[in-house]
Parts: sequence; C-alpha cells; structure tokens
Amino acid sequence: MKKNKRMKLIIAWLIVLIVMLVIFSLSAQVANQSDSLSKGLTSKLIGLVNQVFPNHTLDLSGFNHYIRKFAHFFIYLILGFLLINAISKSGVALFRAIKLSFAIGCMYAIFDEFHQYFVPGRGPGIRDILIDSMGIIVGVILYRLIFRGKKSREEIINNKVKISSK
Repeated sequence: MKKNKRMKLIIAWLIVLIVMLVIFSLSAQVANQSDSLSKGLTSKLIGLVNQVFPNHTLDLSGFNHYIRKFAHFFIYLILGFLLINAISKSGVALFRAIKLSFAIGCMYAIFDEFHQYFVPGRGPGIRDILIDSMGIIVGVILYRLIFRGKKSREEIINNKVKISSK
C-alpha cells in the first residue's frame, strides 16, 4: 500500500474512533448533566425559531425530546458515513462494506445503550437503538449517493480525455 493511501486509511479510522469516543462520552453523562446540555441547546434553538416566527411558542421539554432524538439520529448518520468511508478505503467490496458499516454501527448503538444502563439516571432504550440504526442507514446511503456521483463524473471525464486524445 502506498504511503499516502495508508495515511488516508489511518486517518479515516481515527476519525471513526473519535466519533465513537464522542458518543461514548455523551452517553457517560449522568442524566442531569445530559439533560442540562440538551436543554441549553434547545432553548437557543427556540430563541432562533421565535425570532423567525414571533407568533409561535414552543414548549421547551416537548421540543427538547425531539432535539435529543434528532441528535441520536444525526450523530449515528455521521458515524455511518464515516464507517463506510473507512471500510471502503480498507479495500472491502461495496456490498460487503455496506453490510459491515451497518453491522458495526448497529452493534455500537447496542453497546452504547447497554453502557447507559450503568450511568446514573440513564437507561437503555430500544427506540434509541432503532433511531441510531436509521441514522447509520441514512449515513451509508448518503455516502454512496455522494461518491457514486463523484465516480460517475470521474468516469465521464476520463472517457472524454480518452476520446479527445485519439
């Protein structure tokens, strides 16, 4: 393996590990700390919504619930995107890379929920595992849409270069 390609592979896997560590550290927060963090973000979002739609009022705790679930989905979307990137760079064939990305992402979601069982005030949730798994799926699909398009453009450019050089 060329040095540049190997470095890209190492960086891709390091980024996956960093995201997993971020997820783990957020899940390790006790319930009060986690709730305080998400309610702080939610209140800022409500402030922005109120500026755009002054006649709307949003309930902090109700809106906070949806923000927390969206955060689950979004962080696992990122993880799914990064997993398929790292696995693809590892030379794994496309269909197997998709299956591995989904399997690793879902196993990590299960591990994350199990881990929360031991955190004061927190607990595991099947719904969160499902939301996380949907995030993984969307992240993998998004990656394929972006890079399939990139590959198609590269093939078109290469074919034009071959045709014009003849």
